[in-house]
Amino acid sequence: MLSAGSSRSCCVLRGCNGSKLATYPKRLAGRGVGRAGGQMCRAEAGEANGIVTGPIAVNPSMSPALDPIAAASASSPDGKASKAVDRSKGLWTRCDKCSTILYIKHLKQHHHICFGCNYHLKMSSQERINHLIDAGTWRALDETLSPVDPLEFTDLKPYTDRIKEAQEKTGLQDGVRTGTGLLHGIPVALGVMDFTYMGGSMGSVVGEKLTRLIEYATQEGMPVIIVCTSGGARMQEGIFSLMQMAKISAALHVHQNCANLLYIAILTSPTTGGVTASFGMLGDIIIAEPQAIIGFAGRRVIEQTLQEQLPDDFQTAEYLLEHGLLDLVVPRSFLKGALYEIVDFYRAAPYKRRGTIPYGVQQGTFLTTEEKVRRRWAQWSRGGNGNGKTEQLTVASDSAAVSYRELVNSFRALVAPEPGVGNGSSRGGPAGAPLDLQDLLADPEALPAAMDLAKSSKIEWMLRTEKLLDKQQQETEYVFRVK
Repeated sequence: MLSAGSSRSCCVLRGCNGSKLATYPKRLAGRGVGRAGGQMCRAEAGEANGIVTGPIAVNPSMSPALDPIAAASASSPDGKASKAVDRSKGLWTRCDKCSTILYIKHLKQHHHICFGCNYHLKMSSQERINHLIDAGTWRALDETLSPVDPLEFTDLKPYTDRIKEAQEKTGLQDGVRTGTGLLHGIPVALGVMDFTYMGGSMGSVVGEKLTRLIEYATQEGMPVIIVCTSGGARMQEGIFSLMQMAKISAALHVHQNCANLLYIAILTSPTTGGVTASFGMLGDIIIAEPQAIIGFAGRRVIEQTLQEQLPDDFQTAEYLLEHGLLDLVVPRSFLKGALYEIVDFYRAAPYKRRGTIPYGVQQGTFLTTEEKVRRRWAQWSRGGNGNGKTEQLTVASDSAAVSYRELVNSFRALVAPEPGVGNGSSRGGPAGAPLDLQDLLADPEALPAAMDLAKSSKIEWMLRTEKLLDKQQQETEYVFRVK
């Protein structure tokens, strides 16, 4: 049997191969075992920052072996407590549930699932993106958006110092990553919260990035997937953080109920507070990881309020699934495949209802949007929609939808108003002759001018419906405003 004192020489430098142990008979001879051997291992295998990188001590004696995590967390010889273990570094870590010692390299290959009890440990936002999105297809959005301190909040330290420390620790500007990518070839908009950034708390930047992601996905017609892990609203921003709940919920209302697009919420451990009370529970399909802690208030607060003893599995994913608050509990290893099946089934649904966007704000254009516009323009120039009938260019197949020609007329009335123009609506039109789509396509400067205007301007639109005398008939018009 090897003592803990020989771990640095035989395992770290040369690897645990039985044939190589024979080359160290003198070094192994006379080594003590037990707690003394564990202290020697800590002196040899410990790094300068207090993180143990050596293997597990094997102790044949009756005294308990000292594992690397306990060794790094134990008190120093001078009586002072050592620094807390940073489990994001080193070679080993320990399961939060069963305390099994895990090799970090193998743990990452297993999607941070414990080999002993299948407990799902925490993952970083980048690791989740790598797990869910096809390689080479991730395109981040709003990476440079950073928080500020509107309330000049100070507790034990200023809020600005906490922001700086969290940014240096995680490399993130705030507690969420947003972007687009392909999930088995299907374009999706993905937002992933990161618990290592101030407990994944939801501040103004988190709310703004998620809202922009949802609005972009609504305009592009993509499903939205948000991976939630948070302690709730960020108290350092006060009412500003609470307002993000309503803002994100409003954007999801347009995405789900008006545009009829899919939103999937994935709840990981822990998901609590304002995130649970808003977009965490608004998904068309709500998925949770096994044994995830999900709730609003803490368990102890509820017990003290109700004066009752709660079940042991209270606020776990399995408990919530049994009581109808979740749709699915999917292990992390099968999550990507399950998401693909759901999104692919939604895409192939034969009786989907086409939705409309009642209002919105377009802040410039994305490169993908610009490319789509140029391709559509080229298609029109080659002969309309493919069958040579330009007059059939419409947004949708139903007669109530506004046509592209009406949009062109409305846009021209806003940019270059003429005498007699009303409010610039799509049905008001200028006093002069309306602009023909063929004339617009024949102008070589029209497309570059329109793209430059779209990049430098903010376009707001609203779908206004007026009820006529007949309650069954409605007149719909789009009103645009360019800033």
